[in-house]
Amino acid sequence: MPLDILALAAHRDDVEQTCGGALLKMAERGYRTGILDLTQGEMGTRGTAEDRAREAAEAARILKVSWRHALDIPDGRVENTWENRLKVVRVLREQRPRVLILPYWLGRHPDHYTASILGYEAAFLSGLAKLAVSHQPSAISNPVADSAAPHRPFKIIYSSLYHDVRPTFVVDITGQFETRFESLMAYKSQFIDQQAGSGIFPAQKEIRARVESMARYYGMLGGVTYAEPFVQKEVGLVDDVMAIPVKSI
Repeated sequence: MPLDILALAAHRDDVEQTCGGALLKMAERGYRTGILDLTQGEMGTRGTAEDRAREAAEAARILKVSWRHALDIPDGRVENTWENRLKVVRVLREQRPRVLILPYWLGRHPDHYTASILGYEAAFLSGLAKLAVSHQPSAISNPVADSAAPHRPFKIIYSSLYHDVRPTFVVDITGQFETRFESLMAYKSQFIDQQAGSGIFPAQKEIRARVESMARYYGMLGGVTYAEPFVQKEVGLVDDVMAIPVKSI
């Protein structure tokens, strides 16, 4: 079965921090959700790639995700190359999501904003009928037997929590906040107090306050308790102006 929603991110735990609540909410509504991590976390200050794999599986279970996979793009060196775009194209054609969630295209970490551009360009390539994705990554010809049919997501939205930008819309995650936080805490190797990275990572007792403050801020913008922010590039369409939520004054 195809995925309804696929969230793409550079690192394991990025999705949990930026759009985990929205994914969980959609899963609770019966949609099939998925996560594609571009890297395996081998350059992380804390823990190992093996630790991250176990923790990511547990976080996916908590978020009721139907599918999760990590590519082999080097951690700390996410590059928008032809080969990397084709790796993402393979996933898009196999999983066929209708909605693709990408990181915002600006930010502090190069892996994050590169993942955004890489994901968008892969989504475009994925729809090209003459692009054959097989064991020969550079082949361009008529589709072959081992190349899945072309597919482009209908909608691309950007999770913007990592960058200070006014969102196009926010998703109410008041009912999902506690579970979303639980999924983040599944990354014990990252968030338990330890000497490694102590000057970079907040103390464990501060993490909840920080996560909650951000969710409350975006919730305030939408008139709810907790929310996650998103940006879309295209103009929105309203069918009934009487049904637009969030009051103006």
